[in-house]
Parts: sequence; C-alpha cells; structure tokens
Amino acid sequence: MKLVSGTVSTRQRLVNAASELFLRDGIHATGIAAIAEQAGVSKMTLYAHFASKEELIVAYLDQRDASWNQAVSASLDPLENAADKMLNLFDLYRDWLQKGGLRGCAYVNCAAEFPDRTHPVRLAVSRHKQGVRMLLGLLAQAAGLHDPGTVAERLFLLLEGTFLTGALENDDRVFGVARALAAELIANARQAAQKAGERQCV
Repeated sequence: MKLVSGTVSTRQRLVNAASELFLRDGIHATGIAAIAEQAGVSKMTLYAHFASKEELIVAYLDQRDASWNQAVSASLDPLENAADKMLNLFDLYRDWLQKGGLRGCAYVNCAAEFPDRTHPVRLAVSRHKQGVRMLLGLLAQAAGLHDPGTVAERLFLLLEGTFLTGALENDDRVFGVARALAAELIANARQAAQKAGERQCV
C-alpha cells in the first residue's frame, strides 16, 4: 500500500516505506525503486535524503530500536518489581512478534543478509541487541539476584531463542513456556542470593 504524505516528512515516509517492505520482502530483495514508489517519491528524492540503501537500512533499524525503547518504557515503567519487569519482557517480545506478523526478528534478518560484522548495518544490529542485554543486566542487579550478569545473559538467550522459535513455528505459545522457565531461573537466583547473604551473617 503506497503511503500518503499528509504531514509526515519525506524522510520519515521513506523510512516507513522501507520498514514495511524490508520486513515483508527482505532487505536485498527490496530495491530502491520499490521503496521510492511505496513512499510516493522519486528515486532522486530518496537519494537526496539517504546517500545509499545501506544508510536507509541503518535509519530503519535505528527507528525500530527507538520504537522498541518506547515500548519498553511504556510496559515496564508502571511495574515496581525488577523481577516482574524481566518477566514482562517476554510478554513484550511476544507482542512484537505478533505485531510483525510472526515474520521473525528484523535485526536477525538484517544480520543474515550482512555477514560483515564491521558493516554499519551489523553495527546497528549490535547496538540494539546490546541495549537489551544492558537492560536485563540492570534489572537483574536491581532484583538483587545472585550472579546477575549470568542471569541476564541466560534470559537474553531465552528471549532471543523464543522469538526465533515462535517465528519459525508460526506459534507464539512458546512464550508461555519460556516465561515459566525465566521465572524459575529468577527464583533460583534470588534463593542463591539469600543463601549467600545468610552465610555472610554467620
């Protein structure tokens, strides 16, 4: 569906058009002409805003990251308990998978099409994934869990693996299983922290 200009800037229309086509058809399969047509502009106008297709891809990923961070704040800020916030991320991941039509992770899809880890696209992917890792680390520390770094990494792998499994199997019910595993992991880490505290008091 071609985007209507309205009050949205030309640059934003281009990013929005790229977002829809990249997620639906893939990065390399989507040409500049298709993006320009979707946005209702000429190829010359597109190149006036983005020097290359790669620059547009980075803008698409960065905008998605900003939207993700807004969704995280809206979902987690009302919660007071850090453990509840970690578990809520599984609900948020499920919502994003559903929102994307179970097509998978945009960042993983991009990484698969750009194998060079030093490429700007791969760096944008890394920025997003590291942001999720950092959030989990901060929450694990705030929850007072034993070995918060390890807990955060395990939760990250569980989140990512569940997202990909849900997309591959076209079934978001896997998040219920993953959330239960995460709750068990958090409970065990909390219990370990309590036991460590008791030993120090002896």
